[in-house]
Amino acid sequence: MNTDSLINAVRRCRRTFLAGLLLGAAVTALAGPGAHGPGGEHLDAPTSAVTGAGLPRVEAHTDLFELVAQLHARELSLLIDRYDSNEPVLGAQVEVESGGVKAAAKFHADHGDYVADDERLLALLRGPGEHPLVITVVHGADSDLLDGMLRPPVAGAPAEHAVPAGRAWTVAALALVAALVATGYFFIRRRTRTLPRLGERA
Repeated sequence: MNTDSLINAVRRCRRTFLAGLLLGAAVTALAGPGAHGPGGEHLDAPTSAVTGAGLPRVEAHTDLFELVAQLHARELSLLIDRYDSNEPVLGAQVEVESGGVKAAAKFHADHGDYVADDERLLALLRGPGEHPLVITVVHGADSDLLDGMLRPPVAGAPAEHAVPAGRAWTVAALALVAALVATGYFFIRRRTRTLPRLGERA
């Protein structure tokens, strides 16, 4: 292979590499803030994915925040996002109230969620039926109250675990971009290793 052919091959690899980056950016844009479905529904709103066991849950949103909360055996777990952008709300002050019982929800940086594990609150929420919740969120200069009804899982319904849709889209887009970048880098390195040294004949 002569030098011109090698240079052209490297250029083709670089074009493939750049095309991969553009594709990844396009996927991320499609999953970005304010996305709406064919029926006009807010795709940034909390959604669900199947896991092992149905759990009591509540979904709520205001103009500022949206959240999905689930009652586990030893805690009430909350995921909170910005409603207009799907940006995770991290390190906020969160308080949960139900039936006159208030409890702070601690932020877990490793999972990006908030956990209320006050025994009085959990004992109340474990009781039969539905339970009204009021969640206070203070994040920077913004604060809001979100209210909803913690409902037990419907008998016979698929088991669910709440995951904000925007986070799932973002993770998928980043994984795609990483795979494309790695593929492009591999081919560029493979081609450039075959380039003749200076003074050698092709």
